[in-house]
Amino acid sequence: MAAEETSSTLRQRNAKAPMSQAEEDASPASNEEHIDSAGGLIQWRRHMENVKAELLEQIQGQLSDLLEKVISESVQSYSQHSKPPANSNETEATSRKQRLSSEQGKVFLERRSLLDELFEIDHIRTIYHIFIAMLCVFIISTVAVDFIDQGRLVLEFDLLFYAFGRFSTAVFAWLCMCSYTLVVPYKALCLWGGHYHSVRFQGGFTFVVGSLVLACQACVLGVYPIYVVVHYKLPPASSFIVILEQIRFMMKSYSFIRENVPKIMKAKLNQGEAAKLPEFSSYLYFLFCPTLIYRDAYPRNPCIRWKYVALNFAQILGCLFYGYFILVRLCIPVFTNMSKEPFSTKTMVLTLFHATLPGTFVLLLCFFAFLHCWLNAFAEMLRFADRMFYKDWWNSTSFANYYRTWNVVVHDWLYSYAYKDFLWLCGGRFRGAAMLLVFITSAVVHEYVLTLCLGYFYPVMFCLFAICGGVFNFTLNDKRKGAVWNVLMWTCLFIGQGIQMCLYCQEWYAQIHCPAKEVTLWELVIPRLLLQRGLSRPR
Repeated sequence: MAAEETSSTLRQRNAKAPMSQAEEDASPASNEEHIDSAGGLIQWRRHMENVKAELLEQIQGQLSDLLEKVISESVQSYSQHSKPPANSNETEATSRKQRLSSEQGKVFLERRSLLDELFEIDHIRTIYHIFIAMLCVFIISTVAVDFIDQGRLVLEFDLLFYAFGRFSTAVFAWLCMCSYTLVVPYKALCLWGGHYHSVRFQGGFTFVVGSLVLACQACVLGVYPIYVVVHYKLPPASSFIVILEQIRFMMKSYSFIRENVPKIMKAKLNQGEAAKLPEFSSYLYFLFCPTLIYRDAYPRNPCIRWKYVALNFAQILGCLFYGYFILVRLCIPVFTNMSKEPFSTKTMVLTLFHATLPGTFVLLLCFFAFLHCWLNAFAEMLRFADRMFYKDWWNSTSFANYYRTWNVVVHDWLYSYAYKDFLWLCGGRFRGAAMLLVFITSAVVHEYVLTLCLGYFYPVMFCLFAICGGVFNFTLNDKRKGAVWNVLMWTCLFIGQGIQMCLYCQEWYAQIHCPAKEVTLWELVIPRLLLQRGLSRPR
């Protein structure tokens, strides 16, 4: 038995011997791989240590700059507090002005539009599909009515052709305004900025150049568009193009001058050194990018998605046809018949609530077509990365938040150049007056646009915006939270849109049936609806 155990042990050892020999043969390769991996880890560790050192140097430099700024500000504030103030009110006003002037303006970041993010959710996309289905229902109903009334399909779209009539005149006026805005403000700033630090009387030189620019602005961007709209009697859509572009060019040129003039005035130049002026390419990009706040550079996307651009323009075209069917099916039949009937309070109230649905549709279509599709299309073509043209205004529980989030592009301009500048002039006081000034300015501009585009003065928008909107803004403020306040906001919005749609449509037909006999101030100001109701009132 011992001999058998010894022989079996020897056989097992002989069987294991080749395997150990093979392992020994393979060990140099595994050792080399281990050495290579170890060397790679060492190199990677060294690389990360270098990155760490660079990051620490950058952070240390930024922290040192920040600490130096804090120390200098603290020393400055200590020196100001240590001096006996001659007048405490003047000191407080000065400190308020310094805080307002040091406040950082609009910061542009790379971000998408909110609806683009929401449309990635299936539930939200279904709401978009519901609106498309409603457009299909409008189209089917129009086709059915055409077949019933005339026995054939009528695709005339007379209303659209009328609204965009004299389109070539509007395009020519736009080219004139664009050419002027492209050349005159930029050349004027370069002329003034190139000689400001070298002339002896800087105040007089600034006054002369500023007066000339203001006179040119008043003639070309002020009087000329109004003359084109009134003289050529442009239809509503063509008038909207001219007047809205007039306002856009004025706001853009003002922002360009307002942002660059303080930089040039505060620049500290050495002997023979010229002031740093903005490049023409930056100004050209600013004129067409979807923002009203000038910056020398904006965040840009790496490429252009042409399918996204085509989709947005297709959606704009769809919104135009959507508005056409709403007016043809829901508004024109009602207000055409109403203008022929005697006036009664019951009819007026019923028509007002009937106009609530088309008025709300028009509001949503204008928001989606312009603030989302139009601005995103141009932002994509120009690779403009900051797409926050609006916020979630539909979730607002107060009118203060609604006015801030409905149109962020215009709100940023009003906040930067109307609200903040008014506070700076008043020493940081009278915030309520500054907010009221912004409301009145916005209401006047809205009424100005509607007056010129519709061809008559009927200040419904001004009363709702300046009076009702101002009251709601101060009463229904940001302290109101909860679903109830959101429902109240939407209810007021529905009723307001119904009032506007009802009264503006009635005045449109009153202008047709009761035209002005002579061109006087009274005939232009008094609403024709009142005269028509006075004539049609039963005696």
